[in-house]
Amino acid sequence: MLGKKLVTAQKRGETRALCLGLGMVVCSMMMYFFIGITIVPFYTKSVWTTETVCKVLKVSIKDQAPCTNSDGSEDEDIFPYPCLQVRVNLTASGQEVMLYATEDTLERNPKCSYVPEKSEKEVKAKIEKIASNFKNHQSVPCYYNPGGTQTNVIHSRLYPPKGLLFVFLWPTLMFTGGCLIIFLVKISQYVSVLSAWQ
Repeated sequence: MLGKKLVTAQKRGETRALCLGLGMVVCSMMMYFFIGITIVPFYTKSVWTTETVCKVLKVSIKDQAPCTNSDGSEDEDIFPYPCLQVRVNLTASGQEVMLYATEDTLERNPKCSYVPEKSEKEVKAKIEKIASNFKNHQSVPCYYNPGGTQTNVIHSRLYPPKGLLFVFLWPTLMFTGGCLIIFLVKISQYVSVLSAWQ
């Protein structure tokens, strides 16, 4: 009687462990799919792939003619802000080009190097601080397009290769853990059947 209860409890434990392992595998697959349709396209779409050093030539803030976040759509997040413009010398080609904060900045407003979020407080003070940092550093790291389809440069990529690897790390660990649980349960079942048969 005690043996039957023990076998039943063992089978329940194995079933729960299998469900946990399968759940982890399914969740990791869903995470892979979500990352594949949201983050990977932004990474592959970016043409600014080569890192170099840019020499800062001119930093200006246009207070009298504030830019608006206008991408042609009726967006309630549109608001006026001082327009920071940073001109740099691209050392790879020797051209004078506009420096943007990220790929997203160029899409949101091609006239300004930095586009603040509406939720940011003291936007003017922050833009002045960014301008001061650029003035103090004559050379800054930047990314440019080696193919030449984009003449502008960006200061930092939204999704660098290291960041993309970090994003894929968690679903990979979950997938590996789920497969390991399933494997261990199957091994345990095999050993139990083998010992019972003997």
